[in-house]
Amino acid sequence: MKATAIAHPIQGLIKYHGLKIPRQRIPYHDSISVCIEALKTTTTVEALNVLEKNEILINEKEPVGSEKQRIETVLNELKKTAKFHGSFKITSENNLRRGKGLGFSASGFAALGLAACEALGLKFDTIRLSEIVRLGAGSATRSLAGSFAVWYADSGGRSYAEQLRAPGDVDFSMVIVPIQSSIKTDEAHVEVLSSPLFKARLKNIDALLEKMKTAVKRGDTATIGKLAEEDTLSLHAITMTGKSHMILWEPDTVRIVKEVIRMREEGVPAWYSMDTGPSVFVNTYRKDSGNVALRLRRLGYENVIVSGTGEQATTTENHLF
Repeated sequence: MKATAIAHPIQGLIKYHGLKIPRQRIPYHDSISVCIEALKTTTTVEALNVLEKNEILINEKEPVGSEKQRIETVLNELKKTAKFHGSFKITSENNLRRGKGLGFSASGFAALGLAACEALGLKFDTIRLSEIVRLGAGSATRSLAGSFAVWYADSGGRSYAEQLRAPGDVDFSMVIVPIQSSIKTDEAHVEVLSSPLFKARLKNIDALLEKMKTAVKRGDTATIGKLAEEDTLSLHAITMTGKSHMILWEPDTVRIVKEVIRMREEGVPAWYSMDTGPSVFVNTYRKDSGNVALRLRRLGYENVIVSGTGEQATTTENHLF
């Protein structure tokens, strides 16, 4: 049976950093994100008894190393549940292939899990499927849930995500500048405990999460933007003070951040945010997104993307093969 799913990558608003139980990809604390409507992963999965091994193409390339291993982990969990002994033919494509720190691992595993589930004829509730896609990428739980979503590190002994608000309920827009980097961002998660700042983050994170949940539920865009900016600085401070002193920003990252600060000084409501990578999100109101994008293009960034809030992962009949 063949199935295709579409999922949107995420911007972390209150980000997770580090895995308490790496094998199960369970983080140290809850996190909150928003899906990016303008970006998407489309994945087609066909379950075939005649295949001796999985045939996988991601953006026209075969996955290797840890990426392949994570894919196999998700597929094997689904095969075990379905008692399926064949293999899969899989093609997956992102609609943007340049830029680091844009959350495509989240949409990739969300789309993979949903499409494979459909291809096997499995009927899971959203919590169980969230737990399965988490084995590939933790943030895939929030991409699966869509819109503004919270990922619980431990809720009654389970780790999954659920949606906080529907996509159209908050006057919220993202202006995104993709920036390239060769750094493997997974490495940043491995060494969080080596930062002297990580314990302080754990002490403060619950209060920050509650403030963000309240802001999302109230549709308070300004507070969402301010909190995401504050959390960005916390996350990157920990990364920079870990044992490898990893600096994930590029010169363009700093240039854009300074421009966002100038915008605010001039009365433009805009707040910067970066995940574990150099790409920059500028959060603002819908009516101000065009002005923000224009300012960034005038700096020389022609690849600026303006986006609303993305829906939950969904299936489609438009297969890739």
